Amino acid sequence: MQTRVLGSSGLGVSALGLGCMGMSFALGPPMDKQDGVNLLRAAVDRGVTFFDTAEVYGPFTNEELLGEGLAPVRDKIVVATKFGFKIDPTGEKRWTGLDSRPEHIKEVCEASLKRLRVEAIDLFYQHRVDPEVPIEDVAGAVKELIQQGKVKHFGLSEASASTIRRAHAVQPVTAVQSEYSLWTREPEQEILPTLEELGIGFVPFSPLGRGFLTGKLDANKEFDAKDVRAALPRFTPEARQANQAMVELLASMGEGKGATPAQVALAWLLAQKPWIVPIPGTTKLTRLEENIAAVELELTPEDIAKLNDAASQIEIHGERYNEAMGKLVDRS
Repeated sequence: MQTRVLGSSGLGVSALGLGCMGMSFALGPPMDKQDGVNLLRAAVDRGVTFFDTAEVYGPFTNEELLGEGLAPVRDKIVVATKFGFKIDPTGEKRWTGLDSRPEHIKEVCEASLKRLRVEAIDLFYQHRVDPEVPIEDVAGAVKELIQQGKVKHFGLSEASASTIRRAHAVQPVTAVQSEYSLWTREPEQEILPTLEELGIGFVPFSPLGRGFLTGKLDANKEFDAKDVRAALPRFTPEARQANQAMVELLASMGEGKGATPAQVALAWLLAQKPWIVPIPGTTKLTRLEENIAAVELELTPEDIAKLNDAASQIEIHGERYNEAMGKLVDRS
């Protein structure tokens, strides 16, 4: 497995990480715990050293899964987790709003340390920007945790360029996480230039379009009641049918290289910048191995230009978030 460094932070990780959310949350029924442990250890065996979780995934159960599954190899890996949601104590909902008050950040840190079975969190992201709490206060709270040795690196998720700059001025940001793929390219406008200027790494989540870019989700796919995609405009049957052109583009490029659409999509992302580390998620060993193989797929400058030109001609149907989820994206 190749490795990359997230910006100028010095934090080295595998070129491809593993997004672990779907093992416990949001993309259908949670995995059997032992199956999840086995998959995590299989990822480590294949060179993956970067794992992504959050307290809200479950809630809590995904962090607990990683705590157990990765305990034997803890000195070889990097685990990122997140704070920023107000977890519903009744269990009726997973969360009831945002909460990045400094005192809450510190409470989440202590709880996550225990669930992850670690003495320090490698990378601690603000999961969503809280408009009620100045980002300087958030960065200051994480800075204190870093000074105390409880956190090693600070990250932001779905943050605007101006928010990133303000946070970075208080506590250097190691990585920013946002959705980015051939069918979601908004970060190219302001986020990527800002990160390059400041020396911050970029961690694209949903690099395979929540599974759509694999070519395995056609218009006939029916989603489980627990699958968040059932509520997303981009995943209506009509939108999936219309967006099939993007999958066909990836498949066409892959045919001449012996690669799958997913591998082409990931290779395209990896070719954008050397400080980009995608975190595709999966619950299947075969998909894990397929994704990892994308690291070795060479796309020439001509290939990239061809993909970019063809993709620019494809109109993507449907917003990536519904109205409620869209309100959580920082657009300041």
